[in-house]
Amino acid sequence: MTLGAGFRRLPHVQRWRGLDEVPADWGRCVLTIGVFDGVHRGHVELISRAVKSARSRGIASVLMTFDPHPMEVVRPGTHPAQLTTLTRRAELAEELGIDVFCVMPFTHEFMKLTPTRYAHEILVERLHVAEVVVGENFTYGKKAAGNIESLTETGRRFGFAVDDVKLLAEHAVTFSSTYIRSCVDAGDVTAAAEALGRPHRVEGVVVHGDGRGRALGFPTANVAPPMYAAIPADGVYAGWFTVLGPGPTIGTVSPGKRAKAAISVGTNPTFSGRTRTVEAFVLEGEADLYGQHVAVDFVEHLRGMEKFESVDDLIDEMGRDADRAREVLGAIL
Repeated sequence: MTLGAGFRRLPHVQRWRGLDEVPADWGRCVLTIGVFDGVHRGHVELISRAVKSARSRGIASVLMTFDPHPMEVVRPGTHPAQLTTLTRRAELAEELGIDVFCVMPFTHEFMKLTPTRYAHEILVERLHVAEVVVGENFTYGKKAAGNIESLTETGRRFGFAVDDVKLLAEHAVTFSSTYIRSCVDAGDVTAAAEALGRPHRVEGVVVHGDGRGRALGFPTANVAPPMYAAIPADGVYAGWFTVLGPGPTIGTVSPGKRAKAAISVGTNPTFSGRTRTVEAFVLEGEADLYGQHVAVDFVEHLRGMEKFESVDDLIDEMGRDADRAREVLGAIL
């Protein structure tokens, strides 16, 4: 697919780790900057604007994000819960048409760049930006001293445009990663999905648990999420279960094809558990999934976590959970 005159999109998005991977013959680009955790509907607006502008100019679109989260460097120990992994962010950006996904290591040295050096060394000298697309609350440089006004002034000096995009809001709620984290933390996965534009996802590797679900007649995949993952509040949810990546069918579960699931988050209080787990019971399939990288998408909260008087009472409730999950997910298909 040719963009404008002279720029042809690459068959796959390029993924750079730092600016040392910028090609020697790199031309101009349209850049959007942010953490983009969640790639929520507000982020989609930014990315889409950047992609549209780049295509109209016939140049590449670049998304620049950061790792680790800036807060972990600015105030160690305050890393917020993570809505999406870097790999997932790159996948979502690619779906939106971005040409380059650039991850900037957020180091102490990077943090100390003044707004002037940040704009001149990164945007002008290395990335050769023709336009920068950012949210209206965008800040940059040491102590977040740079803002839209200073960036616009720098753009006038060095010949690039600045498009500051108004934050997306509905029903008096401004969509932000902070807002979505609060929804997930409260177990309101419906509100989180509305802001994200899709269900909230938790990824992880299936590990061995205590085997209690299988003994009760409800074999579950015990998903070990990465550090900092945003896990919904304790409770039972209806959602989708997907084995990620290509590969052969495992039992009756096909990689890449989502399956209906009832998902439990919590410590198994009926058995006096202490470890908080994410367990998915695949409703219409059976497979040995240990070691598989999987995704759990939370669609609807069904009930809170409860301690039952007997194992039989728990089994009865788990059966009702499975039926409710089938009903909720069946209505979506």
